[in-house]
Amino acid sequence: MALDSNEQRRILGKFATGVTVASTKVGDETWGMTANAVTSLSLDPPLVILCIQKEGQSRDKFEEGGCFALNILSAGQQEVSDRFAFKGPKDFSDLETITAETGAPILKDALGWVDCRLKEILPGGDHDIFIGEIVAGGAADDGSPLLYYGGKYAKLEK
Repeated sequence: MALDSNEQRRILGKFATGVTVASTKVGDETWGMTANAVTSLSLDPPLVILCIQKEGQSRDKFEEGGCFALNILSAGQQEVSDRFAFKGPKDFSDLETITAETGAPILKDALGWVDCRLKEILPGGDHDIFIGEIVAGGAADDGSPLLYYGGKYAKLEK
């Protein structure tokens, strides 16, 4: 018998994750979503994974865009995370962004970022697994990450 989804959520909520805003560009439209189901996959070639809910409003945008950036948020960027976490339009207009290779928006004040070309999409239950090849990236010299733990934001103790 499969584990109850609420119990799965409770158990895996004990695994602290970083928080990112994944972004893409489709024509002139930019799109973003808060994501913590991301990870490094491979160093050679440089690959990352981004998991997107199949029935969510973002999935088709990321496939159509053919690229994405992962913006690693700092502890002071909870408001940015909240903005992209909920259904509705995803507005970058008052945020300082740059672009690198793909044209996906990169938050200028992100703790770190990678710019990726979409290589493959694999099924994964109620999510799709987007594999991106990193074509550019950068990171701040210092700063603390925004974390998610136990169903809420958390900060790293120093």
